[in-house]
Amino acid sequence: MKFKIGRKYIGDKCPVIIVAELSGNHGGSFARIKKMIIKAKESGADMIKLQTHTADTITLNSKNSDFKINKNTPWKKNKNLWDLYNKASTPWSWHKKIFQLGRKMKIDIFSSPFDESAVDLLEKLNCPVYKIASAEINHIPLLIKVAKTKKPVIISIGLANLNEVKLAIKTLKINGCQNIIILKCVSSYPAPIEEQNLASIPELKKKFGTLVGLSDHTLGIATPITASVLGATLIEKHFNLKDSKKTVDSFFSINDLDFKKMVKEIRNSELSIGRINFEVSKSSKKNLNSKRSIYISKNIKKGDVITKDNIRVVRPSFGLNPKFFEDILGKKTNKNLFLGDRMKLKFLSK
Repeated sequence: MKFKIGRKYIGDKCPVIIVAELSGNHGGSFARIKKMIIKAKESGADMIKLQTHTADTITLNSKNSDFKINKNTPWKKNKNLWDLYNKASTPWSWHKKIFQLGRKMKIDIFSSPFDESAVDLLEKLNCPVYKIASAEINHIPLLIKVAKTKKPVIISIGLANLNEVKLAIKTLKINGCQNIIILKCVSSYPAPIEEQNLASIPELKKKFGTLVGLSDHTLGIATPITASVLGATLIEKHFNLKDSKKTVDSFFSINDLDFKKMVKEIRNSELSIGRINFEVSKSSKKNLNSKRSIYISKNIKKGDVITKDNIRVVRPSFGLNPKFFEDILGKKTNKNLFLGDRMKLKFLSK
């Protein structure tokens, strides 16, 4: 299975697509988000992802208890959900300039729309692929809207059970979307590494017949590297700059230097997986002589009998193959042999 998202092909035999998720780490500064995009490209990101919403397209500006931030979350300093999403929002007026920058830098930019009006905006900007966030998987009107664009859809399943995933996939397909990528995800910030269950990646692929990747919220880079080995075709990781600025998602985001290291290790893991091959590798062949063979270990006169006392299986491998060891015991030699000589079958009397 293979298809194109933006400039890149994604599929089982393609390099892993590595996405830098900018989220609200711009901190309200266009200069910062511009620098983040440049740094993400320099760090090896294949694509950049935004979030397209306003506070009003996600929630209500209400003081009711339902809309208050849980005191046990890292975002508890915000008055309510509206306040948090307002702070995290990427201004819609920036989007055109951001997409233009991506085209100039030859890196694809796409987004997670959080309502139908966001899709309308992104369609005008020729967004190449859409991402459905974990919390939006039950937003059926949004799924229908996105599917009708006929563009590929990436969908995180961090807050869904299997029945909800089935409904989401069915909704996308019957409304015109055929190219789908499911992202294994733990929607916790930061996410515990022991809850990742990355072994689910190949099973999800088998169960739904789609490509599968990872939306990663863990600290560090071990989880995305492991996911790539297990067959993830896309890795999404929250990206930030290496500085001291506190932004809404900085506490679980990866900085540009660590992102670059992650990309390098994922590319190394792809190289190490390679293909099915049971032959001695090209670079190993120069060390074939480190295998063992049969050598003369004590001087032998012509006509003497080969015994365990006068031959040994040792390194290097220039002598007789050790598979003949038992066969030549008790045989007589047809010439004088000396310690260190390579044993050969032609040295035995017939």
